[in-house]
Amino acid sequence: MNPELRAWPLPGKATFSGAVRAGPLLFVSGLTATDEQRRIVGGTLAEQARHIYAKLGRILAQAGAGFADVVETVDYVTTFEGYDATADVRREVFGDGPFPAATGVRVVELVRPGALIEIRAIAWLGDRP
Repeated sequence: MNPELRAWPLPGKATFSGAVRAGPLLFVSGLTATDEQRRIVGGTLAEQARHIYAKLGRILAQAGAGFADVVETVDYVTTFEGYDATADVRREVFGDGPFPAATGVRVVELVRPGALIEIRAIAWLGDRP
């Protein structure tokens, strides 16, 4: 099967898309807690996660979806200090569930200096246009 692809390109010279729809799935590239000037926002994992989920919410809305449509997330973290607090952020975002499948991976560092966490996601769009 060769699914029809629809990309949400990023501004500037990025060599990847912020999200790509392939058939009924939306693949969202890893997001970090950056503002419009590409500066890191938040000094803790929880603060950065909250900012990232707000960005993810905007991307999902552009695709006609919401957090209930997210089927998987992957967190890449540079530290486990404060990682437990990200569970509270997920509860704020996903409510009482059902929760998406999730994987947490500790890495030495992320590409964006100062980023403590990067989150990528997959959402189910079904037959929405």
